[in-house]
Amino acid sequence: MKKILLIATGGTIASRHSGGGLSPAITAEELLGCIPGYQTFCEVDTVSPFSLDSTNVGPDQWMILTDLIERKYDYYNGFVICHGTDTMAYTAAALSYLIQNNRRPVVITGSQRPIDLEDTDARTNLLDSLRFSCDDRAYGVNLVFGGQVIAGTRAKKERSKSYNAFSSINYPPIAVIQDDRLAFYIDDKFKVTSPLKVSHELDRRVFLHKLIPGETGRVLDAMRDSVDAVIIESFGVGGIPDDGEGSYFKAIRAYVEAGKQVVMATQVVNEGSDMSVYEVGRVVQQEFQLPESFDMTLEACVTKTMWALGQTRDPEAFRELFYTPVNHDLLFVPKRA
Repeated sequence: MKKILLIATGGTIASRHSGGGLSPAITAEELLGCIPGYQTFCEVDTVSPFSLDSTNVGPDQWMILTDLIERKYDYYNGFVICHGTDTMAYTAAALSYLIQNNRRPVVITGSQRPIDLEDTDARTNLLDSLRFSCDDRAYGVNLVFGGQVIAGTRAKKERSKSYNAFSSINYPPIAVIQDDRLAFYIDDKFKVTSPLKVSHELDRRVFLHKLIPGETGRVLDAMRDSVDAVIIESFGVGGIPDDGEGSYFKAIRAYVEAGKQVVMATQVVNEGSDMSVYEVGRVVQQEFQLPESFDMTLEACVTKTMWALGQTRDPEAFRELFYTPVNHDLLFVPKRA
């Protein structure tokens, strides 16, 4: 029988109503007590390194989880992390970069309603996560939610209340879970032949700048001394607006000359970016050769930038790390990249 470590971190799944609204209050042991069926297929130990609304989960907590899994890696067959849904996709992507080549599954799950309510998705999601983590084909970092198993770098929360809150973006789900049965669409654990690789550094000085019509590059100028990288969430397949003064062009040049990273992404969820299509993108790309997200999710782009900068500040080495696929995060990179 497989031995699984359940890591409780708070979130809606572990919340109760208080005077100020829902807040985490249910212990890891209480979570397990709500799903007695798990004993038929696994043994579970519990730990709670922190208990937070996921709004308050970020790089510090990602490192706590990474360190915990690294310490316990040889003692368990898999890990299930109960987590709030609002930043779950960021945590799943971050752990994908921090914990690589892991043949033992790291599963992240949660719910849209607390587990102690009669009408909740929490019990199903938690049981599904334990069941997936016990399967011999399971590996890597994945998000299990609403009957889907999604690669940690491909998950995005697209619904704020519905039980099918998460989608797999620009990549098929790894598997589906129906009536306690797993059906794998992607079964490639045999490809993992390198030893476990755990990273302990992230650069938190990454700024996400969402373009809106009529904005100028002065916003980027104001942020330059405070960040090591800026990710520009552009329109459509990607481009930089021209305000008649070339303020964005000048701002990007100042970042590049200061040794900082400028990464191009898109506000469009599906199908990704390609700055070579329109003049507004091609001119900037030809001038600065900026790293581009292509088919990556925004969550993956942000956390991969943090991770890559944590490993190197050399622009070419950063570019190589950024364009090396990790946990199915990147399918299409033109030769020019």
